[in-house]
Amino acid sequence: MSRIIIIAGLLGISSQLFAQQIPGRVDSRRDREDKKNEKRQRINEILKHEEEGEPSYNTHAVWGFKMNHDGYGLSYEIGRMKSPYKATLLQFELNEKKHPKEEKQSTGSSLQGGFIVLGNPFVYGKTNHFYQLKGAYGQQIMIGNKGNKNGVAVYGIYAGGLSLGLLRPYYIDVQAPPGRTRTIKYSPADSAAFLGPYIVGGTGLATGWSDLSIAPGLHAKAALRFDWNRFNNALSALEFGFNFEFYPKKIEQMARVDGRNLFANGYLALVFGRRK
Repeated sequence: MSRIIIIAGLLGISSQLFAQQIPGRVDSRRDREDKKNEKRQRINEILKHEEEGEPSYNTHAVWGFKMNHDGYGLSYEIGRMKSPYKATLLQFELNEKKHPKEEKQSTGSSLQGGFIVLGNPFVYGKTNHFYQLKGAYGQQIMIGNKGNKNGVAVYGIYAGGLSLGLLRPYYIDVQAPPGRTRTIKYSPADSAAFLGPYIVGGTGLATGWSDLSIAPGLHAKAALRFDWNRFNNALSALEFGFNFEFYPKKIEQMARVDGRNLFANGYLALVFGRRK
C-alpha cells in the first residue's frame, strides 16, 4: 500500500512540473512566430518601396572585380543618396595594366635522356610592370527602375579623380659565362643581354619592389550599371564602362617601344555589396 502511495505522489509531482513547462514552450513558439512575422513585414516593406520606386536606403558600400581589355583590377565604392534618383560616389581602385605587345614565353634546355627542363615563363622585352592606384569622386543617376521585384535597375555613372601610376622594373635571369646565371633589369648597359638569346626565365613577384617609381596622373570614367538583386538592401550588378587616363610622364612598358601618356580602355565589372 505504501508503494502505491509513493508512486501516486511522484506522478502528481511530475504532472505539475510538466504543466509548468507548457507555458514556456508556448511562449517560445510565440516568439518564433513573432520573429517570422517581423521578417515578413520587413520584406513586404522593401518590396513595396521597390515597386513604388522609392529607395529604402541612404548609403551603400560595394566591391567590384574588373576585367579591362588591357588588364584587371579591384574596386571599392561608397555611395550616399542625395535624392531618390541620384547618389554621390567615392571610389577607389587597384589595377594592373598590360601592354598590347606582351606575350609570355618559356625557354628550355635539353638533358641526357631527351628530357627538356623549362625555365620560368617571361615576357620578352617587357621593362616595367604598370600598376594604378585610383581615387575618384562621381555621381550615380537612376535611368530605369525595376518594373517588379524580378526586374533590373539601370544606373548611369560618371566619375573622375587622381591616378597614381606605379612602375615596377621587370627582372629576368640570363646566362652569364662561365655557366652562371645573373638577374638583370632593362638598362642601356644590359640591353644586349636583356634582349639576347640567353634568357633563362622570369623572376616572378619577388623582385623589383625596392625600385618602384611613381607617375601621378588624372583619370575619368563613364559606365552603365545593371542591378538585378531582388531587394533594395543588397546590390548585385554588372557594370560596363570606359576608362580614360592621362600621365604627364610617359609610361614605358616595353623595350624599343615608345611610352604613352594617354590610355583608354573598356571594362566589365562584377559588383556586389550592401545598402543601408
